[in-house]
Amino acid sequence: MKMAKINISIPQGTRDFNAEVVYKRQYILDIIRNTFALYGYTPLETPAMENLETLMGKYGEEGDKLIFKILNNGIHEDKNLAKSRAAFENVAKGKNDKDLTERALKYDLTIPFARYVAMHHAQLTFPFKRFQIQPVWRADRPQKGRYREFYQCDADVVGSTSLLYEIELVVIYISVFNKLGLPVTIKINNRKILAALAENCGGLQNLIPITIAIDKLDKIGLDKVLEELAARNIDTTSIATIKSYLSQNEKTNNADKLNAIAALLGDSAKEGLEELAYIANFSFEGKTLPVTIDFTLARGLNYYTGTIFEISANNVTMGSIGGGGRYDNLTGSFGVPNIPGVGISFGVDRIYDVLEELQLFPTQIIAGTKVLFFNMGQEEANKAFVLANLLRESAITCELYPENVKMDKQFKYAERKNITFIVIIGTKELEQNTCMVKNIKTGKQDAIKMEELTVYFTSL
Repeated sequence: MKMAKINISIPQGTRDFNAEVVYKRQYILDIIRNTFALYGYTPLETPAMENLETLMGKYGEEGDKLIFKILNNGIHEDKNLAKSRAAFENVAKGKNDKDLTERALKYDLTIPFARYVAMHHAQLTFPFKRFQIQPVWRADRPQKGRYREFYQCDADVVGSTSLLYEIELVVIYISVFNKLGLPVTIKINNRKILAALAENCGGLQNLIPITIAIDKLDKIGLDKVLEELAARNIDTTSIATIKSYLSQNEKTNNADKLNAIAALLGDSAKEGLEELAYIANFSFEGKTLPVTIDFTLARGLNYYTGTIFEISANNVTMGSIGGGGRYDNLTGSFGVPNIPGVGISFGVDRIYDVLEELQLFPTQIIAGTKVLFFNMGQEEANKAFVLANLLRESAITCELYPENVKMDKQFKYAERKNITFIVIIGTKELEQNTCMVKNIKTGKQDAIKMEELTVYFTSL
């Protein structure tokens, strides 16, 4: 009887990673993790899921739509089933209902971090610096560089308003991307300037509609942004001001941009412009920081209050590969006000795609088995097993082929796994206490005493 064909797949927007990909990803993560540690950031991990109320309302209307909600367990019971059906009707109407879902997969690492700080602030030493490297989930439309499950690598510091931390985070970006050999553009703006723009365009109540529209500029273009502003009931005079604001970004010099916005928005933008100028003019290694002021940068997340960052890779078409900013009242939403914070994030999945496309991964990072012991019989294999463990004690990766089969099959196994060396111990080698070592790639063969095998490989 013929079995029915099973359609095996994984959820859209998720991926499997083979050994080669894992090694390359680990290369990126190690550089980021080690750089964070050099600046005194310590690791933290939070659960994959949070209470829904922790996440909702923190990301703006666009972000809230992308939160993966988790159905309550136990709905198989009759009493819960009736509640769940009624709750489903509420959810279908765009409402949240605890009878159907109380939890969600985390959308980013910043809000869970703020929740952690709010819960443990009495035990923390401020300024508190932490880094976090974990997966997050978004119900987004999958495309190149955009996945539903992906890793974020965050560094945040809370408990200080000092702009030196903005400088430090920029330098961390510079350090990591220099180590990766990846040329990038570091863009900065300030939400206080966007707030000043809103004040000049009808009032602060227009801040969110304006930033949501501006944040789409790269995707939909200026004309569509202006159309969206009109659809959000922004008046024509204000739209003209916003258009003028965006046009100042065409200037190539940071100082010219700052002066133009100062003239356009007046004293309402003074504080934000001073903070931007401090960062842009900061002397680092004898020159100013390599940052580009970009007044079109909005960062659609509602919780930012000051400096905002966005990183893009040069010479490749890809969305941002990093971003972040200052949020000086994020813990206030959890009932613990007055804990300022600032942080950045690396998008490791996009960084991987960029390094792959530009062929910037070092060839030596792909690890694997270095030595394969052939299986030439029971007694020979027993000896090979002991020698293989001695090599492993010296951090030399090796395997013993499991069965005594034809040598041709064992050779093919080594070639397919890209193993460089094979070690053959036959009857003759057992008698003479030697091993025959062959480099598959060069063809070179050496007879090595068994007690010298570890020294032979460690000296290569």
